[in-house]
This record gives sequence, structure tokens and C-alpha cells, in this order.
Amino acid sequence: MVVGDFPIETDTIVIGSGPGGYVAAIRAAQLGQKVTIVEKGEVGGVCLNVGCIPSKALISAGHRYETATESDAMGIKAENVTVDFSKVQDFKAGVVKKLVGGVQGLLKGNKIETVKGEAYFVDSNTLRVMDDNSAQTYTFKNAIIATGSRPIELPTFKYSKRVLNSTGALALEEIPEKIAVIGGGVIGIELGGAYASFGSKLTILEGADDILLGFEKQMTTLVKKNLKKKGAEIITKAQAKGVEETENGVKVTYEAKGKEETLEADYLFVMVGRRPNTDEIGLEQVGIKMSDKGVIEIDKQCRTSVSNIYAIGDVVSGPQLAHKASYEGKIAAEAIAGKPSEIDYLGIPAVVFANPELATVGYNEAQAKEEGIEYTAAKFPFAANGRALALDSTDGYVKLITRKEDGLVIGAQIAGANASDMIAELGLAIEAGMTAEDLAMTIHAHPTLGEITMEAAEVALGTPIHIVK
Repeated sequence: MVVGDFPIETDTIVIGSGPGGYVAAIRAAQLGQKVTIVEKGEVGGVCLNVGCIPSKALISAGHRYETATESDAMGIKAENVTVDFSKVQDFKAGVVKKLVGGVQGLLKGNKIETVKGEAYFVDSNTLRVMDDNSAQTYTFKNAIIATGSRPIELPTFKYSKRVLNSTGALALEEIPEKIAVIGGGVIGIELGGAYASFGSKLTILEGADDILLGFEKQMTTLVKKNLKKKGAEIITKAQAKGVEETENGVKVTYEAKGKEETLEADYLFVMVGRRPNTDEIGLEQVGIKMSDKGVIEIDKQCRTSVSNIYAIGDVVSGPQLAHKASYEGKIAAEAIAGKPSEIDYLGIPAVVFANPELATVGYNEAQAKEEGIEYTAAKFPFAANGRALALDSTDGYVKLITRKEDGLVIGAQIAGANASDMIAELGLAIEAGMTAEDLAMTIHAHPTLGEITMEAAEVALGTPIHIVK
């Protein structure tokens, strides 16, 4: 122990300052707690620094390039469109810097002490925070674990100069001619698709029968169609076997349809999921129950098996989504304050920033069937919407899942432009217990994409105006 290491007392200590941790800290401070937040890396965690935010900046820049080069249908033709990728990276870094600065300001404004270092549990009321030069002990009444996750590294595909995880993929200094991606999940599709928008030749190797498992096949078909338009190749039921790295690229060996094949690329992105950061923070010291994969068990208030320690975000079960972590962070902070808040995941949306965007909330058809729910699926296409036509973005649809007996909205799927924004209305409908009639009777501005939701509700009621029954 460092001489003079007198324990510092705090009410609530939060480990991790990502979208779960910093939100939990702020909510706890609002509820009158003295809060300390511990972060070993950058404030904002993976999401703000090397995840959600920078990837969307890169995706947006790719869309701008596509718009500049593919607007012939609107009579707009641009010649010699160039990309200064260093400026793209500067733009991305600027977005990150603004948001990280904003979070730092919010923590300071809420009188939350931010401590740099790695946290390690000594017991259920004591934590050690260590950096390269010192160590400090903190005692707490309650703790919230929000340490997030890290990319899974495959033994045969160790990260290197040419074999990259999502962090490395976001930091490239040039647009590669050819990219290979292992993993057709959300991260692989988003980042692979971003570079394909800039003109990279993309090959995706996916071990399962399809990409984006968890989204309906009709939705993923639209993404595949658009990726193929960009020259991408998607190989499903493919098992990646190994990689040979050279100074200028990689040679990837894989098996598909019973044959061993190879492909060459400038870089290989390995995007096969993420593992929770629960292995080096002393959880065994306090007896917190976890699964074999390091996922922390929690109750409906995000409380672990140790009653004064809570866990949120990627370290607990469920989809690894920033907005899920933020939601759980508020629940945990409120539970600590004695409020009856409990988690309810039905209204949590999932989004893929692909082309077109995909979004889902609540039940899909397969889940409704599995639960034995009598339901109606009502769909309205983007192609019958004036705003979508004016945007030249007619791929996709809105589908509503309503309960047959009373028209209650229990789920929705959107494939199409701005699906990520449109899904919020349907999440609200589920949370508020609204029916298809409520949505149909809500006056939507014309011409907007939001009208597609209203039209889908009218289909559910059997009274569509803009398509023939």
C-alpha cells in the first residue's frame, strides 16, 4: 500500500464512463448522491471514442461521397469527385472531441469526481484505483459496474498491422482497395459498408446462413442487395481458417461449400462479437455471480448477487447497445435512491446503420408466434410515400405487429431511409400502450417519411388510403 493512502469516502462509485457509466453517475448525482466515476481510458468509453460515434461519422462521410457520385437520376452530375481521407478522419476526430468534452462538462457540472485509473474491488465496500504512479483506496456505500466490453480476438487471427478490430478499422489512414471482413453482424456490416461506400472492394465471410442474425430476412435482403450494387461479395456458411500477412496485405483462407478457398485484401477486419470486461476488476473478491463467459447476473433493478453492487451495459446479459446501457444506468441509480424503477426491455430498439438503415423494436413476427400471440402484421412500402420518392430512397417498408384482439402495438420493423430516427415513434407507441388506431389518428406532416408509420397503422386497421387493399 502507498504510504498515506487514506481511504476517500463516497456514496456511489461508478466504474466506467461510457454511455452506461456516465449516465448512471449523472442520474445518481441528480438524486442527491456523492458520486465518483473511475475511468482507465478516455471519458465516454468505447461508444464515444472508438465505437458508435466515430463509426457513424465515417458512415455519414461515405454517404456524402455516394451522393456526390450517384445523383444522375436527379440531373446532378459531378466529375472528378475526390476524397481527402485525412480530412475525413479529422472530421471524425472533431465530432468525438466535441462529445467527449461535452460529457466531461456534464460530469463537472453535476459535481461528480472523475478519477483516472484501473479499479479493483477489495471487498463489497472498498475499491482500489491504480494508475502507473500511484494507488488510492475508496470506500463506498454502493457501486455500479459499467466496464463495457472489448472485441473478441480469435486465436488464429491475432490483431496486427493488417488484421484489425473495430478500433483499428476506424483509424485507417487511407481508403483500402480491398477489404475482407470476418463477421456479418452489425459492426462488420456497418464498417465494411462504410468503406464500400468510398469504393473499397468488400468481401464478407459469415459462418451462419445469413448476415445480421436477429433481423428479419426481408430486411437483410435489402442490405445485401445494396452491398452487391457496390461490388461487395457476401459469402455465408463460410469458416475462416487462417491468414497470411504480407507487407502490403493479407491472404485469407476459408472453407465454403466443402472447398477451401483464399482471398486477398489490403486489410482483414475481424468482427465476431465482443466480450465483457469483467475479468480484471476483482469481482471474485466480493463473490459476484457471473456466467462462464463473464456476464454478470442481475435482478430487475440491475442489482448483482451482492446487494450494494449493481451492473449495467455490456457486462450484463442482453444486446450490447449503448442506449440499453444508458437506460440501465438510470434504473440502477434510481434503485440505489430507493425508487421502485425496474428494467423492461420490450421498448428497446436495435438499429443497423446500413444501406438502407434497419430498425426493430418490440416483437417481430417470429417472436410473436413463439409466444403464442395472435397478431396482425401490417406493412406499408417506402415506394408509395411522396417524401421517399423525392429523396430517391424508395427501398424498404414499415411493418407493424399489433395484437389481434385489440390492435395494441407490440412490435415494429423498419427498413429504409432514416429508420434509425423513425423507430422512436414506434418505441413510444409500445411504451405508452398505444393501438394501431392511435397511430392512424395521429396527424403526420406531409410530405414526410413519418407518414409511412401512419399508413402502416391504417393497413393494420384494414383501411389503407394510399395502397389498394
